[in-house]
Amino acid sequence: MPEGDTVWRAARELNAALAGRTLTRCDIRVPRFATVDLTGETVQDVVARGKHLLIRVGGDDGWIVHSHLLMEGIWHIYATGAKWRRPAFKARCILATSDATAVGFELGFLKILPRSAEEEAVGYLGPDLLGPGWDPEEALRRLLSQPDRPIGLALLDQRNLAGIGNVYRCELCFLAGVHPLTPVAGVRDLPRMVALAKKLLEANKARSTRTTTGNLRGDTLWVYGREHRGCLRCGTRVTLEQLGDNELELRDLYYCPYCQPASPAPAE
Repeated sequence: MPEGDTVWRAARELNAALAGRTLTRCDIRVPRFATVDLTGETVQDVVARGKHLLIRVGGDDGWIVHSHLLMEGIWHIYATGAKWRRPAFKARCILATSDATAVGFELGFLKILPRSAEEEAVGYLGPDLLGPGWDPEEALRRLLSQPDRPIGLALLDQRNLAGIGNVYRCELCFLAGVHPLTPVAGVRDLPRMVALAKKLLEANKARSTRTTTGNLRGDTLWVYGREHRGCLRCGTRVTLEQLGDNELELRDLYYCPYCQPASPAPAE
């Protein structure tokens, strides 16, 4: 599942293949932008902003190919003339140079924006866990700005800190021993939780196998996806529910009811 580490790695690979090179082909297979042709322009760089990927083309008055992988999206890079590993009808964006072709398959979101619109497009995001401007104090401030919001929702909100997806949300709550419905203000050591988020994404950003257990060959996750196998720590059956609100759509939520007991209701 694409999260901040996946997008960081995609940006690094795309930047290595495209940055500084002139586009010889530009094929945008999204109706709204199908007439856009950036052929002849030079790719400046490719960067990740949380779970957003920005391909900057041309100079300061150029363009941005702005994509988001959502659930199924992926970028592939091929040598010129190489056979694609996915069917062509799933391609949404094709950018080629003289020696490489980048193909975005099943991109959940794709727009072509003027460079001047970059801040408007992604400026709302909170501190980027894998970005050069990571600011844990600002992330804490944003989380605590809604003290009554469940931590399981606050962590997913990219306006608080950018890069956490559903897998990390569930695993972070488990590792912190926090029930995901606990209000933000009730999390005993929120700074440690934010620091752990940074540590996990940094540890996983350069490898294809994501792990929160430290195991790369066996069980890589503590609770996520383990509703039929049980908590990896205690064996208790993992609870699978759905959690969302008016700002975030319903997403699967995994937690161990033994290792992450619900907080008692306050006395009236």
